[in-house]
Amino acid sequence: MTSSSTWLVVGLGNPGEQYAATRHNVGQLTEDVLLQRTGASWSSHRSGTHVADVRLGILPGGVPGPKVVLAKSDSYMNTSGGPVGRLMKFLGIDAGHLLVIHDDLDLPAHELRLKKGGGEGGHNGLKSISQVLGTKDYHRLRIGIGRPPGRQAPADFVLARLSAKDRPEWDVTFENAADVVESIVTNGFAPTQMALHSANSGK
Repeated sequence: MTSSSTWLVVGLGNPGEQYAATRHNVGQLTEDVLLQRTGASWSSHRSGTHVADVRLGILPGGVPGPKVVLAKSDSYMNTSGGPVGRLMKFLGIDAGHLLVIHDDLDLPAHELRLKKGGGEGGHNGLKSISQVLGTKDYHRLRIGIGRPPGRQAPADFVLARLSAKDRPEWDVTFENAADVVESIVTNGFAPTQMALHSANSGK
């Protein structure tokens, strides 16, 4: 079991190599950056997830930051709620300490926004989690992917791989998103949200 104040950070996406570098998987790609920073590795969990127990960020005096559980579901995006709900129950973590990282069509590409509660914006992964938890009152880190060009269907757009040309810029975005996660667990959600949105408005 974990402390009731421990954050569970879930990166949304689809399993399998064919989906690994798609726009729909930017949440999981951000988690991979966090994992690399800690030197930890994924382990399979009976909830239907892969998890890693890590410490994120640095506290004053150079002390390692708080304990965090990183997780990604082994199921497809549309059924993310079941594995996430089972893991939360196993760990004793409530919705108030759940952070979900996900792609967002309603934000310009690379823009980061934090949100607690509210609607799911048509995102099936969030819908599944809200339905299983019976609440929308959890935290989200939204990673903008922009709108599909021309008449491309949104489903095709989100499942398209990030191009080699664009990947360096996306790698910067994933590093920035990982910084936001570290700030949340060390400084708190509200101060991080204020700082992030102030920086965005100043662009």
